[in-house]
Amino acid sequence: MKNHTLSSEELASFCSQISILLHAGITPVEGIRILLSDTEDPDSKKLLQGIMDEISKGHNFSESLEIVGVFPPYLLSTIKLGEEAGSIDDVMSSLADYYERETEIADSIKSAITYPLIMIGMMFIIIIILITKVLPIFNQVFTQLGSEITGFAASLMQLGTTINNYSILFGGILVVLFLIYIFFSKTEVGRKSWHKFSANFFLTRKFNEEIAIGRFAGGMALAISTGLDTFSGLDLAKGLVENKNISAKIDICRKAIEKGDSLAEGLKEAGIFSNVNNRMIAVGVKTGETDVIMKKIADEYEKRSEKKMGDIVSVIEPTLVIVLSVIVGLILLSVILPLMGIMANLG
Repeated sequence: MKNHTLSSEELASFCSQISILLHAGITPVEGIRILLSDTEDPDSKKLLQGIMDEISKGHNFSESLEIVGVFPPYLLSTIKLGEEAGSIDDVMSSLADYYERETEIADSIKSAITYPLIMIGMMFIIIIILITKVLPIFNQVFTQLGSEITGFAASLMQLGTTINNYSILFGGILVVLFLIYIFFSKTEVGRKSWHKFSANFFLTRKFNEEIAIGRFAGGMALAISTGLDTFSGLDLAKGLVENKNISAKIDICRKAIEKGDSLAEGLKEAGIFSNVNNRMIAVGVKTGETDVIMKKIADEYEKRSEKKMGDIVSVIEPTLVIVLSVIVGLILLSVILPLMGIMANLG
């Protein structure tokens, strides 16, 4: 059984499968038994068997999920509420939608980060090959012609010689960099550290806040649709945002509501959403469709985040190509132009 919280993609798949079975009139216990009989993945089979073992001991569905220790608190609290209200099928469907949205956001961020890293890695490899393998060949040509490489090309060749002499050290550095990437992208502690860094770094702070606002809206939509009271909904949604600035604004909203303001007024005072969204929420509160409005706002922020990620990639791609072309061009010109001069003199 896994000893860490399941990813958004795994949670979305689990909730979606359970939701389909529940809507078909199958109980959660029978649903787990069906999934267990169908799955072939060893980790999934261990997880489902663990849930079944806890259910067989007399625990209900939400308690069994909590005991296996791989489901986040937000999901557990929401499912428990659904059990109490007798609407667990709708709750699982809403949870599936929420975690599918989280998966799409995570995939967009991963694509925007991975592609530039691959490009930078390719640039690094090409440049290393040029200065360690290609330039020495040109140097041999210069030597045979009774001359030698000078200036910028000589400095690069000296750098290449140093890299060759300390190849083990540089290889170790590359391994360390790769392990750092794995730490920040694959481990839970690393991902939390990266979220904390991106939330404070000036180039990513605004984008991180928009993602946090979208998560807050999605969390509130789910909480309200499942019948959770405003304060409990705010507490649960606050645990999803992973951004201290938005968390502070949620606290402001809560204090305003405690003083007698409505949810719409508290959100407006906290400044979490834009004026347009605040008006939409005010209308939703009056018409009893706050959850619908919150879901629309979450969808809006998701689309906005995806567009920004796409814009970033569309700028980075040609920029890296241009930089690589310029660097390679400078390296080659630094040896080709002097070589052409020597050949002309010989002619």
